[in-house]
Amino acid sequence: MEYCLSNGDGAASMWTRAPDLDLNGDGRLDAVSLDFDGDGLADDALADLDGDGVADHAVLDVHGAGESYFTDDGSGTWTVTAEVPARAGPALRWFGLDGVEHTGGPPTEFGAGARLLDSDGDGLADRVITSADNGVTGYVDTDGDGRWDLKLTDTDGDGAADAAGPVTPKT
Repeated sequence: MEYCLSNGDGAASMWTRAPDLDLNGDGRLDAVSLDFDGDGLADDALADLDGDGVADHAVLDVHGAGESYFTDDGSGTWTVTAEVPARAGPALRWFGLDGVEHTGGPPTEFGAGARLLDSDGDGLADRVITSADNGVTGYVDTDGDGRWDLKLTDTDGDGAADAAGPVTPKT
């Protein structure tokens, strides 16, 4: 996971580290533990809650009484107060490429390590992201009906889609 931190003099540096903490309770590592508040405990975190590989939330006192969430204002200072995201709840529903509805995961038909995302919070996955040796592939439900409408492909691994096309359902 990539994250940006200010070094105190107005400049910021990018860092990369493998996640070591499951912040939202869904069973997947989505955050790196750090000590932001100087209390000597690695009980703070930077989290990638949208699954794009880049930290989008800073958290002080993870899972503690004073848990506080922040987002980055673009300068690496993580100063914008954010609401605490919902913890993992009921298993996410999703449709396979063959149109059959499933609950939970992992969604292996999309490839090993595929991640389901529910961007609108309705309990039905509307994004799938999977990576392979040849880059990242994503599926998107553009109209909210639970069926995959668009396939995105990032062949050069830069995090931006290089190609998009319609999804042909399996029969």
